[in-house]
Amino acid sequence: MTISITKERQPIVNKRYLIMIYRVAFALLCLYAIGVQYRYGMQGQGIDFIPANFFSFFTIESNLLAILIFLIAGLLAVKLPKPTTAWVQLRGAAVLYMTITGIVYVTLLSGLEESLQTPIPWINFVLHYLMPVVVLADWFLDLPRLRLSFKQGLVWLIFPAAYLVYSLVRGPVVGWYPYPFLDPQAQNQGYAGIAVTAAVMLGITLGFIAALTWTTRLRARRA
Repeated sequence: MTISITKERQPIVNKRYLIMIYRVAFALLCLYAIGVQYRYGMQGQGIDFIPANFFSFFTIESNLLAILIFLIAGLLAVKLPKPTTAWVQLRGAAVLYMTITGIVYVTLLSGLEESLQTPIPWINFVLHYLMPVVVLADWFLDLPRLRLSFKQGLVWLIFPAAYLVYSLVRGPVVGWYPYPFLDPQAQNQGYAGIAVTAAVMLGITLGFIAALTWTTRLRARRA
């Protein structure tokens, strides 16, 4: 009987080790990409590189969060600690922000790599294409063991809202905005144009929150 149980559990252990390996590997790849791009800028290559501006991109911030979550989740993948709501919310935040990063880049920012400070093709691919897909796929490969309600998922709006306020307050002070749709002078859109864009993105984000929180039911339903 003991041998039978061991044999049944072995594939699960193997899967956990595979999850650990790819999470840590992608986290290190992403961290390396950001480090190379930062060094590239600090060496005076590219346009007017300012470290504070570099780390003010939503892309960089969301990728850094994804790195942190992947490293922690990768190291904990085999031990399977008791899940907490706060951890599931953090992991879901990384998924949501990376998904937004990928979609916004593809739909609004493709071709602006120089101004986005990701002019190196392979780095741009890692940050804007590869990692959003990997983080989203990881969510479905290892669905949370705790359910989240839509109301609990709304906490994910805090960071994008704070980022919007930060960008609009800092922009006039330093004379720089991370993205054209946050610049009131871009195409004479004014703050009204920014408000419309923000409202559209809010609606899309709420849709993703509803979808992500709904997927947390799938693992329990399968069980």
